[in-house]
Amino acid sequence: MSLHADSAAAWTAFAACLVAVAPAGLRWLRVAQREHYLAGSCTRFAVRWWVRTPPNQGLALLALAGAVLSTRWPLSALATAAAVAVGPWRLSLRGRTSPLAWTRRLRLLAGVWIVVQGAVAAVAGVLGVSVVVAAGGALLVPVALDLALLLTAPIERRLAERYVVAARARLARVRPVVVAITGSYGKTSTKSHLAHLVGGSKTVVATPASFNNRAGLARSINENLTDGTEVFVAEMGTYGPGEIAELCSWCPPSIAVITAVGPVHLERFGTEERILQAKAEIMATASTVVLNVDDPRLSELAGTLLEGSSAKRVVAVAGKGDAEVRLTREDGGVTVSAGGQVLARDLTVAPSVQLTNLACAVAVALELGVPASMLADRFAGLPSVEHRRSVATSPSGVVVIDDTFNANPVGAKSALALLGQAGTTGRRALVTPGMVELGPLQQSENRELAEAASEVVTDLVIVGRTNRRALIQGASASLTPLTVATREHAVGWVRSNLSAGDAVLYENDLPDHYP
Repeated sequence: MSLHADSAAAWTAFAACLVAVAPAGLRWLRVAQREHYLAGSCTRFAVRWWVRTPPNQGLALLALAGAVLSTRWPLSALATAAAVAVGPWRLSLRGRTSPLAWTRRLRLLAGVWIVVQGAVAAVAGVLGVSVVVAAGGALLVPVALDLALLLTAPIERRLAERYVVAARARLARVRPVVVAITGSYGKTSTKSHLAHLVGGSKTVVATPASFNNRAGLARSINENLTDGTEVFVAEMGTYGPGEIAELCSWCPPSIAVITAVGPVHLERFGTEERILQAKAEIMATASTVVLNVDDPRLSELAGTLLEGSSAKRVVAVAGKGDAEVRLTREDGGVTVSAGGQVLARDLTVAPSVQLTNLACAVAVALELGVPASMLADRFAGLPSVEHRRSVATSPSGVVVIDDTFNANPVGAKSALALLGQAGTTGRRALVTPGMVELGPLQQSENRELAEAASEVVTDLVIVGRTNRRALIQGASASLTPLTVATREHAVGWVRSNLSAGDAVLYENDLPDHYP
């Protein structure tokens, strides 16, 4: 509908749609930032919010109907504008857990998005279909933002290149032994364990937090790697093939570690075989590869490397099966074996520590020349990793297991086992939004999580809508799940209903850009 036809109504509808774009843009800019500026993320989350949540399905139909009817009645676009301005319902402008941060990168993205959105409106005006396109543009803000993400990606890469060049030069000057760690899960814990074990005998620097992408790794090197550093431990993550290979091209590891392969980020990769291929890129420059052979795929990879003509040294580690480095729990203590010999017995290791992660760290420490006797001494002060199966007792006497930074099937079931061993005499509660980014396995894995929980817990508290249906389906008939909107509501329930002698496991914690 042209602005010349029924001019007052057309101008009113046109202006309303333009105004609605502003709050919509803020919402989806926040999603883009939370999803690490990956093109396609805004559209993917828009589908989740508009199509899969009942309150927003009605708003979406209203918005679509308004846009379609505006071809004949311009004022119909007001319905589109209203729906886009207020929806999706519960996806807030400011953010409860993840507020929008106006960084340089976000400002650039916002500027490019405004140009894209404005260009569409301008072309529509020239073609004489302004109202219809304004309504459609309001609906398609997530798509426009994804286009802006595609356009800004090469710009961001170019801007970050100088930091990568500086990091490469600093590595060449300091010349530490580079240890690179990747895996679908266990990266951060293994990195923390390794830094502690090696820190007693060598100067070691590890990447902080989850600084495991190109920008984070370069920043870690430029800000933390000082002259005299003997070992640099680099956590490397990936959302797709080629990313780890690129990291290793300027931060080449001598020792590479793969902790595990699982369906984490399966939504992005498509298959677990592609995940393995992407993780295996970390081995390219390494002379020594440490693999957790309790993982079937890594066991097969280790066999392939050992049987082939590769000159790499392969160190297999395990917590269950046979391996060059093996950690097992026996009579409450941990036994460390390497090369068929027992290095230490009855070591105290918290039940929350995943032994295969620690085994990877032990293997690397031994490769770096840390004496076995010193390793045994360092076990005593092994730090816990925040929000990863950490155990504490609240002032009210409730045992609290915080596993909010884990979101994979193996880790979740391991945390449930820890809850079952909590030694409580009362209720056991699981608080979870379920697991995400598992692609076609997401529904089945969340059902299995609830099934496993039914064997352990007395109370299941489901946070949000993302996995609500699957978790309810998986819960046993004797377990009646409680559904809450936010983690804050779940914490309130715990404080009101659990007391001394009870235990609660907080498994995963989704930011509020998830439904």
